[in-house]
Amino acid sequence: MSKRKLTRRQSWRIEKIQKEREKRASRRDDKADEKLGESDLGQEQEGLIVTHYGTQVMVEDAATREAKRCHFRSNLGGLVTGDKVIWRDGNPFGVVVARIDRATSLMRPDPYGDMKAVAANIDRIAIVVAPYPEPHFNLIDRYLVAAEAIGIEPALVINKVDLIDDQQRDKVANIQALYTSLGYTVILASATQDHGLEPLRDYLSHFTSVFVGQSGVGKSSLVNALLPKANIRVGELSERQTGTHTTTNATLYDIPSGGRLIDSPGIREFGLWHVEPEDVLAGFKEFRPFMGGCKFRDCSHSHEPGCAILQALDDGKITEGRLDGYRRILADMHPNR
Repeated sequence: MSKRKLTRRQSWRIEKIQKEREKRASRRDDKADEKLGESDLGQEQEGLIVTHYGTQVMVEDAATREAKRCHFRSNLGGLVTGDKVIWRDGNPFGVVVARIDRATSLMRPDPYGDMKAVAANIDRIAIVVAPYPEPHFNLIDRYLVAAEAIGIEPALVINKVDLIDDQQRDKVANIQALYTSLGYTVILASATQDHGLEPLRDYLSHFTSVFVGQSGVGKSSLVNALLPKANIRVGELSERQTGTHTTTNATLYDIPSGGRLIDSPGIREFGLWHVEPEDVLAGFKEFRPFMGGCKFRDCSHSHEPGCAILQALDDGKITEGRLDGYRRILADMHPNR
């Protein structure tokens, strides 16, 4: 996604607002330091951010798994749920003093068109589709490309299988067959009928995961089925902590059957915002053996002689449908070309 062009006045206003925010953050740090002297803080230890409350975060201690509300230094940049950090305990608040490098990061554009992390250190993405709203290969491909581009293993969850009718039966079967043949995990499920949840639990076990997909496919139902006590936990956190902060940011939950889930509306609507055009081809995993084999370095894989991708198509090693999907994604990213 390209950045939105701003007028000179808009740019000036954004810069002014940012400087004011930096000053406020600096004052906040100074006040926190006044309240928490170095002698009042415990030893440095590793932790995990499980929820973000604007100017504070909830940090889970790596050893005890107990959560503590913490301040964080403004010079750390943006902290997000899933971040591994170094923190020091204090009374009543701890302090995050450093962030450990992220293994993976989910990004989305902020109001100014800049990319911003919304969650970190995710291992698996479960892409949820359903018979209705009607699933489309191109939409699934976009999610797969986005996941592949950031190195997170994706799986396809076909939810609401109890609603499959004669009109959608063949299409759902074709989706299952195609992506299974490509080596992806495909799980058939129904949150309302408790169908397929055990294979899903097994897939998510031992990993930190997220659910993504378009509205109406039943992501919330799946989350509620896997996390029957999620709402209770959120309420307990609010009651135990001082202040009246609420959060619409991502929250990390323990799945009772194993594994962890980071969930928020922003994450569920994750899309192809961060992917560069040159990464789209690599997102189609069956194309990878042929990448770099074209006669021309700037090959568009549409008509050029000596194109390795077109030769793979002729040899039956890739399908016309997947190549069309690749071209549609590029066209959507650059509609004026």
